[in-house]
This record gives sequence, C-alpha cells and structure tokens, in this order.
Amino acid sequence: MGSGTIPVTPVLGAVVVLLLVAAAAVVRLGGFARHWAVITAGLRGAAQLLLVSLIITSVVRWSWLVVAFIVVMFAIAARTAGRRITGNRTWWWAAVPIAAGVAPVAGLLLVSRAVPLTGLVLIPLIGQLIGGALTATALAGRRLLDELAQRRGEVEAALSLGLSERDARLEIARPVAGTALVPALDQTRTVGMVTLPGAFVGMLLGGAGPLQAGAVQLFVLVGLLAVEAVAIAAVLEIVARGLVTRPAAHQA
Repeated sequence: MGSGTIPVTPVLGAVVVLLLVAAAAVVRLGGFARHWAVITAGLRGAAQLLLVSLIITSVVRWSWLVVAFIVVMFAIAARTAGRRITGNRTWWWAAVPIAAGVAPVAGLLLVSRAVPLTGLVLIPLIGQLIGGALTATALAGRRLLDELAQRRGEVEAALSLGLSERDARLEIARPVAGTALVPALDQTRTVGMVTLPGAFVGMLLGGAGPLQAGAVQLFVLVGLLAVEAVAIAAVLEIVARGLVTRPAAHQA
C-alpha cells in the first residue's frame, strides 16, 4: 500500500482553483449570492491557512505562545459570533457562551491528560471546540432574536399575565433553542456512515491506526456536543435577560 500523504503539486493547486471558479460561477448563474464573496472567501482561506501553518510551526515550541494563539482564536470566534448575532455593542456577550462551553471541556482535557499536552495536539483540538462553540452561539443567538422579534406580541401577552421579562422571553425562545444543536447531532449520528470528519481522515493520512483515529474523532464529536450544549444554554439565558439586543431597524 502506498503512503496516505497527499502531495502538494501544481495539479492539486489547479484543481482547487477550478473548484473555486466553478462555485463562483454557480452562485453567479443562480443569482442567490455574490460570486465575488465566494472567490474572496477562497483566497482569504488560502492566505490564512498558509499564515497559520507558518505560525503554528513556530509557536508549538513554547507553551506561552500556544496559550496566546488559543486566546487569539477565542477572541476572533467571539467577535465573529457576536457580529453574526447583532450589529450593536452587545455583540461582545457572545464571548460568554463560547467560554462557558469550551473552558470546562478544555480543562478536563488538561487535567485528565487524555491526550499529549503539546501545541501540535492542543491547538487543533481546542480550535475545533472553539469553532463548534462559535457556530452554536451564532446560530442560537440569531434564531432566538428572530423568534422574539417575530413573536413580540406573545412576549407582551406573557408580561401582561405577570411573568417577568426573562420568563416571558424564555417561554418563546426555549422551544426553538435546540435547533442550533441539530448540526452537531447530525454530524455525530452520521459519522463513519455519511461523513468522515477531518480529524479522523487527517490522522489516517498521517499514519495513525484506524482505532486511534476513531478514538480521537469520537472525543472531538462528543466534546463538541458538550461544548455546544453549554453554549446554547448560555445564549438562551443571555437573550432571555435582554443582554444581547438588536438595533431598532432590525427589530421592526
């Protein structure tokens, strides 16, 4: 059997460019998004991956740089999730659910020493947890604020019955909060049957055995479920307390 390593060749680069152009062409012909957004996203992704690859090879040698890199990932995730939810200054509350979800799982990872505590291991693992928390926070925040805006009359009716503002919002928001967990649930349910996630494939390509790769991927998936569940619960509470709001124009 040959090596599982994928060589970086001009052919691979040409295929990537072809796929990017094809995606932009479909978007342009379909008229459902801006084709330049697809192209710039691809170019930005390529530049960022190159930069991150160079940075990671340097920072993994020093523990304090590993910590700094993870903090930067967290800050970018909080900013991204917050801006997906709202355009006003309350966006920074998105940092709370991300931290609430990631910190316990990362702490358990460190205390238990279930994986080697090296930069090359911690950066991608914790990065995936932060990414999952980002997605769950953004999805939950947008969905809950949309629901409250559309059903404002029901919130006011609950207030007229004597419920507090928090409880009135919870009555409307809680039933739909779980929709933000659906992507993580589907990914876990279909792993190995429909999808082969990146951590699993990456370890196989790197020479790890199937059992080892499967165990690491299972940790990532279950960890993501825990992280995203906590993040969604935190978003629900923050939205119910009115800590995250939207500009009046978005609520009209």
